[in-house]
Amino acid sequence: MFDVAFPIVLFLVTLVLGMPIGFSLIVAGATGVWMNAGWMPLLGILRAEPYRHASSFLLTTIPLFILMAELLARGTVVKSMFRCAYAFVGHLRGGLALAAVGANAGFAALSGSSTAAAAAMARISIPEMRRFGYDDRLSLGTVAIAGTLAIMIPPSLGLIIYGILTESSIGRLFVAGIVPGLLSALGFVVSIMIWVRRDPSIAPQVMRTAWPDRLRSLTAIGPAMLLVVFVAGSIYSGAATPTEAAAIGALAALVISVTLGGLRRTEMLAAFRSSIRSTALIFTIIIGAMIFGKYLAITRLPQDLLEVIVALDVPGWVIIAILVMIYLVMGCFLDQLAVMLLTLPLTFPLVMGLGYDPIWWGIVLTKTSEIGMVTPPLGLNSYVVSASANAPLEKTFAGVWRLLIGDLIVLLLLLLFPAISLALPGWWYGP
Repeated sequence: MFDVAFPIVLFLVTLVLGMPIGFSLIVAGATGVWMNAGWMPLLGILRAEPYRHASSFLLTTIPLFILMAELLARGTVVKSMFRCAYAFVGHLRGGLALAAVGANAGFAALSGSSTAAAAAMARISIPEMRRFGYDDRLSLGTVAIAGTLAIMIPPSLGLIIYGILTESSIGRLFVAGIVPGLLSALGFVVSIMIWVRRDPSIAPQVMRTAWPDRLRSLTAIGPAMLLVVFVAGSIYSGAATPTEAAAIGALAALVISVTLGGLRRTEMLAAFRSSIRSTALIFTIIIGAMIFGKYLAITRLPQDLLEVIVALDVPGWVIIAILVMIYLVMGCFLDQLAVMLLTLPLTFPLVMGLGYDPIWWGIVLTKTSEIGMVTPPLGLNSYVVSASANAPLEKTFAGVWRLLIGDLIVLLLLLLFPAISLALPGWWYGP
């Protein structure tokens, strides 16, 4: 029992002490393998497994989509998206916040990186909202929570990782994320409109944009929208794999950002540096989770847990509800990618054993990740937005809580009506 429990305690202790989560997983997982199998199996795992997993061809989509997001975010593409959304809805009560949601939805279809979307939109939209007298709680909360759309709307890094780990179709996952992503954006819009209707002072009205200016704003985002159609269309139609589409998308993003997006040399280098940093962080977590997963496999903890839960003889929906609550709590304390990598070896066999669809479970899991990206104490998007806007973190969390109700309602709808996420891939790809 001690051999099984000690590595888990070690993982939690190293996290509390501030060790990066990837290294915490490596240390705890290696300790668990050594305690339960000995030195030779541990050395064999450390020698071969990290390279075997990190060199997976499918994983090349991660740095490519991250690079595509960084290049677009550091040019003027995101600014053009915000100006276009502002031109059409800015005159409404709370219109600048609605424009931020719309621009984030558009950028989500180009990025897959939630933090990149939140950071880019914070630099662009929050100064505008402040200039027109918007309350910081509304501005910061909107940008933080709308940035999470990049987790759901394809191309999503979270869905890619889930597809690789569970051997599910990434194309089906991408199509399945479209309706829940748009439904989430609608939930944010409704939440904002209710908030500003109850307290109009937080969002003064601005002037209506003339139609000629609206049409000009549409032409400015034309190249980016063509990139969305090309990348998404090539994946959905089967003309290209996600890796091929990501490679072409990253190259096209570079061309668009340099020729039309005003990307300077210093910003280009910053985009490459940020992409390398993010990729190294993600791959460290992947390797750490793989080693930790080997420890779990040796101890047969997932199988034992599955047998215990099955023996409870409770309805499947009760187990799903418990798992969702656990994911929501874990999301408050751990990085969402780490949560997925750490828990899927335990939860995926359980959910499949209960007869649920793997695509549906991937969407539900991604939705819980969205919520975790903004909730305290971790709430990475909230930290990114506060730092980018030079604003107190508590104001961001105060705004997020008012908008989180819409997210929780969407999560409930996904749980109650699986067709929301399964109907479109079923129609597109067939049963």
